[in-house]
Amino acid sequence: MSTYKKEVGTAVQNNAGDYTGAVEGQLWYNSTAGSFQFRSVTTAGAWATGGSLNTARQVLGGTGTQTAALATGGGTPVSVAVTESYDGTSWTEVNDLNSAREQMGTAGTQTSALAIDGLITGIVESWNGTSWTEVNDLNTARRLLAGAGVDNTSALAFGGFTTGPTGVKAQTESWNGTSWTEVNDLNTARGYNLGGAGTQTSALAFGGDTTGAEDLTGATESWNGTSWTEVNDLNTARRYLAGDGTDNTNALAFGGFTPAKTGATESWNGTSWTEDTDLSTARDQLAGAGASNTAALAFGGATTAVTAATEEWTGAGAPVTETITTS
Repeated sequence: MSTYKKEVGTAVQNNAGDYTGAVEGQLWYNSTAGSFQFRSVTTAGAWATGGSLNTARQVLGGTGTQTAALATGGGTPVSVAVTESYDGTSWTEVNDLNSAREQMGTAGTQTSALAIDGLITGIVESWNGTSWTEVNDLNTARRLLAGAGVDNTSALAFGGFTTGPTGVKAQTESWNGTSWTEVNDLNTARGYNLGGAGTQTSALAFGGDTTGAEDLTGATESWNGTSWTEVNDLNTARRYLAGDGTDNTNALAFGGFTPAKTGATESWNGTSWTEDTDLSTARDQLAGAGASNTAALAFGGATTAVTAATEEWTGAGAPVTETITTS
């Protein structure tokens, strides 16, 4: 049976009758199958209600994935040491931090994590899946910082705040499982729970406050293991937001203060941020967990009061090729 080849823009029909490089919304006739086919349009992401935290709190830490997360410390509004583990359905209380605290940076997974300062003492604790152990302190003590990393032996801590009018920091420190080493600073000093995502060698810093006086920023910087590079800004400048992601090419930013509490959600593809579906409950000072911009968890924070609400994110569906049938 004969087949044909036809170019439509960058799409080329091959001998199987399919187009390679078909763009969203494109319709073509598959001569081999004898049917029309359609490249679907990307669908929007969505948030759905998950199991609530046992202890409602704000400015807490979050690590892990959507189905295996850890919620650490926070304020009720008093500082607490409470740690909870999420299994994709519900939260279970596990062993507490040694030092009650809030406004910390976090990195790692549900079974291998770090809780980084938050008390302006430099204290860092390591989680082994069962209990917390104090390890070596940060070189620059601070709170309201961000963290990135895959486990408790490999992490990055950046930004944050100490005290006073010059308290916002650009410091970046790298963790090797034993000690912290100062590395190249952020280009834009910022704190107040800026967003962080990625690993020790491929991270993203976004949002925050550059002075502590509601000088909100959408500035985004990409870390390559050596230095930070300014890239495209968030669409919505904010502080007290949460984020997650695998590396500096794949991340999600959600919630925060604009200066009103927001549910704004944005997805990062390595080049730019795209606005997507808002959180069901607008809030700031929340925590997040997740391994990509297509599967994430948002929990805790503050609405009109401290909340225990958890929401689960399913990202935008990728375009697929569909066969058009008639009956």
